[in-house]
Amino acid sequence: MTYELAERYEDGNALAGPLAEIFAVDITSATGRCTECGTSGPVATLRVYVHAPGMVARCPECDHVVLRLVRGPDSAWLDLRGTVSLRFPLPPATD
Repeated sequence: MTYELAERYEDGNALAGPLAEIFAVDITSATGRCTECGTSGPVATLRVYVHAPGMVARCPECDHVVLRLVRGPDSAWLDLRGTVSLRFPLPPATD
């Protein structure tokens, strides 16, 4: 990654608003795992590039693309190919 690109990313919290339109839980607190290097961590720690068509989130360890989000006028596209899994914290179930 060039120095110029390294200075232009935001952290994964930049995904909170756009992903809140899709998910009922706070996605930034979910733990994801990179398919490239296996690093696990909160979505909030991803490096998010917003100066592209849509948002591109990269692993903070290996710079691999973990997810892409593009929002159109009436739909959204979420590509999670770079993510092994997402684990969401939920409140305890009540019986």
